[in-house]
Amino acid sequence: MAERETEVETVDPEDVRLEKLAPNPGSRKARKRVGRGEGSGHGKTSGRGTKGLGARSGGGVRPGFTGGQMPLYMQQGKLRGSNKKMSMPMGPFRTHSVPVNVGSLAAFPAGAVVDEAALVERGIVKNNANRGWPIKILGDGELEVALTVRADAFSASARQKIEAAGGTVEVLSPAEESQPEVPQQNAPQAAAEVEPTLDETPPGEAESPTGPAADDAADAGVDEAG
Repeated sequence: MAERETEVETVDPEDVRLEKLAPNPGSRKARKRVGRGEGSGHGKTSGRGTKGLGARSGGGVRPGFTGGQMPLYMQQGKLRGSNKKMSMPMGPFRTHSVPVNVGSLAAFPAGAVVDEAALVERGIVKNNANRGWPIKILGDGELEVALTVRADAFSASARQKIEAAGGTVEVLSPAEESQPEVPQQNAPQAAAEVEPTLDETPPGEAESPTGPAADDAADAGVDEAG
């Protein structure tokens, strides 16, 4: 393929002087002078009209303002709830984490064990004692020392950089919630002190006869008493 020939315009060195430098024609435009008399057409109110928000210094409406009606960005569909990553989590359902980049771990010596206590001691993680948010290692920065990093979560790039430097990654399992012990009610006494049931007769007591024989005995007792 033949090379395209480019024409080089020759410039007179006398034309390239500081006193002859000027912007290209049409690239610069004179500003509009306002407030210089009614004859110019931009005097008195200087093209701002009479009173109102647009006439004030620093006035004007914000971008996207459409006169008080429902803005266009609020007319779009919304994903409710906090169970989707692309939706708007809110209130107690909002998930939080403390981000720590791989580049921050370069402050530790080779072979060190990096956990939450070590990060707090170095000042990398702050104000997390009361919140107790999980720590997530992100992949921004470079790491050249082998470390044993223990955290609640790792991004894919962070895991790759830590292992490429000869280190290891340990994902902490979520702490098991300790269930409060339910106080036991007063247990029944020992098995030896079991109350007798209806079918059982306490020892030392004779069983009373029942049925037709008991009726005959009762009639006989009545006759003797008479």
